[in-house]
Amino acid sequence: MRKSSLTILSAIVGSVAVLAYADGHISDKQIAVGIKARQSQMQLYAFNLGALGAMAKGEVPYDAEAASGAANNLAALASLSQAGYWLPGSDSDSVEGSRALPAIWSADSKVGEKGKAFYDAVIAMQSAAGTDLGALQAAMGAVGKSCGGCHEDYRKPKG
Repeated sequence: MRKSSLTILSAIVGSVAVLAYADGHISDKQIAVGIKARQSQMQLYAFNLGALGAMAKGEVPYDAEAASGAANNLAALASLSQAGYWLPGSDSDSVEGSRALPAIWSADSKVGEKGKAFYDAVIAMQSAAGTDLGALQAAMGAVGKSCGGCHEDYRKPKG
C-alpha cells in the first residue's frame, strides 16, 4: 500500500500539468472544483493535525486511540489521488481565492519532492501516534516541517 500510494503521488505531481496541457481544454468549472477540492483536503489535514498538535502540546490529554485515528486519517488523505486538484491555470495569479503559487507548475518545481517528504512524515506519524506521547511529539516535528517546506515555497501568504 505505501509503495503504491507513493508511486501514485509521484506520478500525479509529475504529470498532472503535462496531462492537462495535452488535453488543452480545462474549463473554468474544472478549475474552480479542483481548487475547492484541494482547499477542502487542506482543511481536513488541518483538522487532524490540530487534534494531534493539541495532544502534543499538552492542551488536551494524550489519547492513543484518538491519536491513531487522526494519524490514520492523515495517511488516508495523503494517499488520495490529487490529479484533478492541481490544474494549470488554478494558481494565485490566475484565479482569485487560490493561494497556490505559479511556481508549482514550473519546470524546476520541487513540489514532488516536498510531497514525498510530507507523505513519509505522515506515514511515520501513523506508526508513532498511538504509541505514546513522546513518540507523537517527535513525529509532529517532521510533519510540521514538511508542511511548512511546501507552504513556504508554493503558497501565497494570506492577505
